[in-house]
Amino acid sequence: MKIGIVGYQSSGKSTLFAWLSGTDADPSLAHTGQTAAVEVLDPRIAQLAEIYQPKKITHANLQLVDTPGLEKGSSGNAAHLSLIREAGCLVHVVDAFSGDDPLSQLNSFDEDLLLADLEIVSRRVEKLTESVKKPRPSREEEQAELEALGPVLARLEEGKPLAGMELSPLQQRATRSFQLLTEKPQFVIFNLGDDGDIASKLLEALGKATQGVAFSVGLSAELAEMDEADREEFAEEMGGVTAEREPLLLKLMQASGQQLFFTAGEKEVRSWMIRHGATAGEAAGGIHSDLERGFVRAETMSCDDLFRLGSEREIKANGLMRREVRDYVVQEGDILHILAST
Repeated sequence: MKIGIVGYQSSGKSTLFAWLSGTDADPSLAHTGQTAAVEVLDPRIAQLAEIYQPKKITHANLQLVDTPGLEKGSSGNAAHLSLIREAGCLVHVVDAFSGDDPLSQLNSFDEDLLLADLEIVSRRVEKLTESVKKPRPSREEEQAELEALGPVLARLEEGKPLAGMELSPLQQRATRSFQLLTEKPQFVIFNLGDDGDIASKLLEALGKATQGVAFSVGLSAELAEMDEADREEFAEEMGGVTAEREPLLLKLMQASGQQLFFTAGEKEVRSWMIRHGATAGEAAGGIHSDLERGFVRAETMSCDDLFRLGSEREIKANGLMRREVRDYVVQEGDILHILAST
């Protein structure tokens, strides 16, 4: 899963990327984007390791992409936004430290996303409108696509994002290749300065539809470089609001529509990332394609039950080890043991 870190220039998004990834931002990649794989350190891994004492521990990864910063009010933003369409989720870093109105910046950026989508859909609708006037073998398919895109275009013309719009299967097929920006989940980070008092006001303005946090990205990055003994004292002296790296990465993962399941044994304890609503068959395929092809069943238990009872033996004694079929919808925190035929 790719997480696109987006925002206007000088918003602090590259500082956020460097802090979360542990990778220095590369100025030479400012116009093409920089990518880093980041481990998602869920605390349940440590608890599983205590129970199984594995030889190896492996964490799931997020792909972070530091995208090119947009220019405020620039007509060239649509071209830059095309570079982030492959991201599954957008993390929007908003400048809340320079004195500019952060909510105004947030709205302006959302307009840039919408205009970029509007341009793509409008172009396709115009092409189809001309094409269906001519007799050709694909005319019926093109007419169906044109009708499917009509409501999508109308919504964008009304200034409304596609997130929250229920798309029919035909509309989903018609828009899939566009990788529309306003359809992607978005997580907002208000990058604060010295005034931490505005955090609650900014988050309240977001409403319930958009997830977000407010903290000082720069201060959080500085604290990460310090010894643990000095960290708390420095943060208190600065008086700023900071965030912890690992909990934030978990929030970004959740905002992107992903969740964790686990495999556990003496050889390895491992977390795996999978989309919400995915099946046990898909989870097996994420582990290895052979497991999905030969899937027989998934022996399943929850982390909560295992931690409460302390061992697989107790899980089985209490009837909490389940045998799930291929179509079972994986739940967050499931521990799966996939049985497959060879």
